[in-house]
Amino acid sequence: MAGTASVAGEVFVDALPYFDQGYDAAGVREAAAALVEEETRRYRPTKNYLSYLPTPDFSAFETEIMRNEFERLAARQPMDLLSMKRYELPAPSSGQKNDITAWQECVNNSMAQLEHQAVRIENLELMSQYGTNAWKVYNDNLAFMIEMAQKELQKFRKQIQDLNWQRKNDQLAGGAKLRELESNWVSLVSKNYEIERAIVQLENEITQLRQQQGDENKENIRQDF
Repeated sequence: MAGTASVAGEVFVDALPYFDQGYDAAGVREAAAALVEEETRRYRPTKNYLSYLPTPDFSAFETEIMRNEFERLAARQPMDLLSMKRYELPAPSSGQKNDITAWQECVNNSMAQLEHQAVRIENLELMSQYGTNAWKVYNDNLAFMIEMAQKELQKFRKQIQDLNWQRKNDQLAGGAKLRELESNWVSLVSKNYEIERAIVQLENEITQLRQQQGDENKENIRQDF
């Protein structure tokens, strides 16, 4: 529960959840949920709370390939199939069977494909020889990053726990002070009531005495005559 805000954006919280009692009573949770639901139904934001932020540029990190792909998705066009044309070794067409240039292009294509496969084999051999150590180094770096992230997580958890303990101690101290003040208030109200009752009683007695004195004066006057 929050009190009235004295300054825009400033809210005074008057709830002490670590000290207050009765949250687990029957119907309390349902009543709170009903109040929240009622407020959310009639609440209408009056301003843009993100107006102080600059307008986001969602295309800042888009590449040409990403932009083309987004446009394809927006147009609901199918994805282009993977082209295997460069891996093919086609022979010259039937009309170019006797063309030396066409055969030379086919031979050059075959040599390029052969060189490509040789490079792949060399890469596999290098990976077989050095890939294990590289993977171990990567795993070590990954384990170090995980360890640092866990330490950071433990630090934040400790800060949250310390903050909750501080809130609990502050609320218990504030609750005890409120209970003491409430007890003093009840005592003072009771004393005021007793004083007011005594005053009324004294006023009644004074009135009775005055009335009695007046009656006696009347009786004396009557006797004098």
